[in-house]
Amino acid sequence: MTRPHMRHHPGRIGLFLGALLPILAANGCTQAESTAQSQNQTASPPAAKSGETVKIVTTFLPMYWFTKAVAGEKAQVDILVPPGSEVHEYQATPAAVQAIAQANVLVKNGLGLEEFLKETVKNAGNSSLKEIEASKGIKTLEETDHDHAEEKGDHEHAGGNPHVWLDPSLAKQQVENIRDGLVAADPGNQTTYEANAAAYIQQLEGLDKEFQQRLQPYRGCTYVTFHDAYPYLAKRYQLKQVAVVQIPEDSLSPADVQKAVGAVKQHKVKALLGEPGTDNKLLQSLSQDLNLTLRPIDPLENGPQDPDHYFRAMRNNLQTIEAACKES
Repeated sequence: MTRPHMRHHPGRIGLFLGALLPILAANGCTQAESTAQSQNQTASPPAAKSGETVKIVTTFLPMYWFTKAVAGEKAQVDILVPPGSEVHEYQATPAAVQAIAQANVLVKNGLGLEEFLKETVKNAGNSSLKEIEASKGIKTLEETDHDHAEEKGDHEHAGGNPHVWLDPSLAKQQVENIRDGLVAADPGNQTTYEANAAAYIQQLEGLDKEFQQRLQPYRGCTYVTFHDAYPYLAKRYQLKQVAVVQIPEDSLSPADVQKAVGAVKQHKVKALLGEPGTDNKLLQSLSQDLNLTLRPIDPLENGPQDPDHYFRAMRNNLQTIEAACKES
């Protein structure tokens, strides 16, 4: 990959939703860990034999949720990037290399998100590893397909925007890809994988219908974004992204603050949405100075390792967006 990759920094990332929809702010925690070494990780485990438990490693939380939902108790499912850590800046530990070296299957989002994987898989030396790319076949939105040049730069991915799991309809496609990959890797448990996937997909379809029905009155909402994390959700439910503006909050300058205030006023923002548990000083300041409501929205990169948490978090996001729209 030749283009610079997306960076998240504490307090930096956000979305400004204007007109009918509010500002969305999301950030990630930087993960600083030692780079994996390959010297002692050269042996490849044999593929799982009939009757043996399949070992699956997933990259980050949504991939774990979807894989665990499909695998159920028929496979051992582990996660590489600790929940709450920053996927974009994650550096694999020796333990991560070892986990891949001992696994039968690796499940990843793809689309250039897990940049650490290439060297980590190489260092693991596992020639029997089967890789499943959950985003395979999904038509991506390019991160440069918007109206303003500000969005170009260090927020690009070679495979298009990777945040597909935030659209329930695309999450369904990811679950289908994971199901098909597990069936191919472990055909002895095909019936279970297909039944588990069907049950989870049914819930995703129901969630999609909820979003469609409840956001229908607010179609045409427009927004300006600091970080391109929600374009799939916006497209699916007929919202509109008009620009990407990069404003760092680590060392904010007066010009940065004025740029943010200008965006809020220009797009008639009515509410602010910040990531849960985040101390976002810029959003707090804007909320107080401009008398705007500050509400939480979740990019789903943190939480419990429970596949059903996806639905709880997404319904909370829906409620937040709906409430913000009603304020407009």
